Amino acid sequence: MTERETLTWDDFGRAGRELAQQVVDDGYRPDLILAIARGGLLPAGAVSYALDVKNLHLVNVEFYTGVDERLDLPVMLPPVPQTVDLSGATVLIVDDVADTGATLKLVRDYCEGHVAEARCAVIYEKPRSIVRCEYVWSRTDKWINFPWSSRPSVIPA
Repeated sequence: MTERETLTWDDFGRAGRELAQQVVDDGYRPDLILAIARGGLLPAGAVSYALDVKNLHLVNVEFYTGVDERLDLPVMLPPVPQTVDLSGATVLIVDDVADTGATLKLVRDYCEGHVAEARCAVIYEKPRSIVRCEYVWSRTDKWINFPWSSRPSVIPA
C-alpha cells in the first residue's frame, strides 16, 4: 500500500491563505490566476480570494487515472485558454500538487512567450517534480488524500 498524507479541510484553509501570503511577501502581483483543473480548482479559488484577484482562468489537464497511475503524458482538454487572453499578463498558475511536475510544465510552457511572467503555487510539492514551484505550502513524497477527492463519486457504478 502506498504511504499517504491526508489534507483536512482546516489544513486546506490554512494552505490557501499561507500560499497567498507567500506571494504577497515575495512582492509578486499576479494579474490573473490560472487554475489547473481539476485538482487546482479549489486551491486557485482560495488563493484568488486571499489575493483579491478576480481574474481567474482555467485549463483542464488530464494526467492521473488513479492512485499513482497516470497517462504517458499530460493532455490539455478543450476548451484550451486562448493565449490572447493571457497576453502580457503576470500569471500565477495554481494546482494542488507538483508530483512529477509534468502537468505544471505543460501549462507553464503553454504560457511561455505569451505572458509577462508566470509563477507556480501548489499546496504540495514532491521531490521528484521536474518543476520547482515558487510557492509551496508543504513538501512530501507521500500520496496525498485531498478532502475533495478522497471519497468515491456519488454516481452509482
